[in-house]
Amino acid sequence: MTEPGLHSVIYTLVRQDDWALAQKAGQYEGSADDIADGFLHFSTDAQLRESARKHRSGEPNLLLVAVRVDPLGTALRWEHSAGRNDTFPHLYGPLRLDHVASVSPLPLLPDGSHDFPDDIPPSRA
Repeated sequence: MTEPGLHSVIYTLVRQDDWALAQKAGQYEGSADDIADGFLHFSTDAQLRESARKHRSGEPNLLLVAVRVDPLGTALRWEHSAGRNDTFPHLYGPLRLDHVASVSPLPLLPDGSHDFPDDIPPSRA
């Protein structure tokens, strides 16, 4: 199970077009799925590869957005995901761009998986 207090950074995968809109607005409101669910979906570094495989496999033009946890305050909640014995970070409200630690392209590999930076650990699944 993920221990919320152990993470200083969490991650989300954002479509490049959505990020361009966020930069103009000064905040990220989320994807269509985020908006429908009422919160922005995030993952820890250990959850990231499996989340990408499950929800974004084969999707080009993604950005890996790393976000500092501390400034998010009570808008960040750690909640169970259906069918998983793990908690995931969910942000209730928009993501202010000044809370973002880094943004980097997430290229696709020939098999449709994403090419994560070396500091993202292998999937636990």
